[in-house]
Amino acid sequence: MYSKIKIAGHPVHPMLVAFPVAFYTAALVCYIVYNSNSNPFWFKVAVVANIAGVAMAALAAIPGFIDWLNIPTDSKAKKTGIYHMLCNVAALVCFGIAALVEYKKWDDATPSLGLAIPLTALGFILTLAAGFLGWTLVQKHHVGVDDDKPEISLKERIQIRQA
Repeated sequence: MYSKIKIAGHPVHPMLVAFPVAFYTAALVCYIVYNSNSNPFWFKVAVVANIAGVAMAALAAIPGFIDWLNIPTDSKAKKTGIYHMLCNVAALVCFGIAALVEYKKWDDATPSLGLAIPLTALGFILTLAAGFLGWTLVQKHHVGVDDDKPEISLKERIQIRQA
């Protein structure tokens, strides 16, 4: 089951997923740092990271959804893909709500966080679960892997490079 959306033979969805993971992590960490020191710089970095994470997650979802549509119906991979998608959508909702609520406080001198830390922490946990399920899709079910390509042995690789 290979990916339908590729660049130079490589699936696009795995290329994009690192960005929301990094931005979501940065948002959570920066909200926690802001909560401990009340320096507005950290609040603004958290909000920007939060918004960037939501935008990149929405972008990564497009090729991911197209790949999911191409998984055979009634397969274990299709079911795992649904759970992967649900975790990602739930995380996106958590971070999206946090971004909307916290962005409104952008100009406040010392904004109060409210639910930013619980929402982003829950979103982060959901992102970890989605990541594990994504790993399962690739490693166990071979989604996004072109199984039609023959394996090249180490000996053959060495011979090719020496030629």
